[in-house]
Amino acid sequence: MTMELILDARNTLGEGILWDDRQQRLLWTDIEGSELWSYVPETGFTKRWVLRERLCSMALTGRDERLLLGFASGLSFFDIATGTFERLHDVEPHLPTTRLNDGRVDREGRFVFGMFNQAENPKHPVGGFYRLNRDLSLEALPLGGVAIANSICFSPDGRTMYYADSGTRAIRCCDYARDGTVSHQRVFAQPDAAAGDPDGSTVDAEGFLWNARWGAGQVVRFAPDGRIDRILTLPALQPTCVAFGGPDLDVLYATSATVGLADPAAGAGGLFARRLDVSGLPEERFGRATDA
Repeated sequence: MTMELILDARNTLGEGILWDDRQQRLLWTDIEGSELWSYVPETGFTKRWVLRERLCSMALTGRDERLLLGFASGLSFFDIATGTFERLHDVEPHLPTTRLNDGRVDREGRFVFGMFNQAENPKHPVGGFYRLNRDLSLEALPLGGVAIANSICFSPDGRTMYYADSGTRAIRCCDYARDGTVSHQRVFAQPDAAAGDPDGSTVDAEGFLWNARWGAGQVVRFAPDGRIDRILTLPALQPTCVAFGGPDLDVLYATSATVGLADPAAGAGGLFARRLDVSGLPEERFGRATDA
């Protein structure tokens, strides 16, 4: 099965895609372009916001006009209607080579994210994984150091967290208690389980994990036991992140990147889609709608 190009966005590093079910739109970032993108599949309406620094990941909140943004240097709320920002936290200011990377809201309305070491090779795992709690406190998670945090997502019941350090090529998981306690860290998918490196992931309603495979032009569906269930291909070598969207949450979308490619193929850096016979889950909102 092949994913089809639906928007030739030409992003340098498209990432962090999510589906806003209230507005029926996709949101994602071009990290290296410091841009926030919005696209409405039904109408094709596209909008971009040029931001003050690189945007690495984001989350919906209980207020439609407010997003939680993970900038390279830290976390802020962003009011789309007014264009104003509210700074929450600087993250790892003592580590000059790290920036934020992948992040996702857990089933309790807390934002979990990891860091990226921008130093040239070797990229040492000096960054960490963190959680922004609903009271806006920032908490380090005991998951060890990381060089390129990716693949953060949660099982449908919220009791398993998935994550990766892309350079190791393994997707890991851990038990994730309702109070946020993590335990029993283990390998979910082995480094040789699929081509490419693991990038962004999402979980469908059946509990299967969909992972963008950087460098392989693939999106792989992993069963809950870690075996490969199916593979989608796309005409872009560097898919970066995936999200389910559409009115029935049965369309899988993927962002992609051109960074580092001397001669990108047509459509590279674009937005891709494929309607499937399975559906996703609504994107969790930071703080939950009743108290955000």
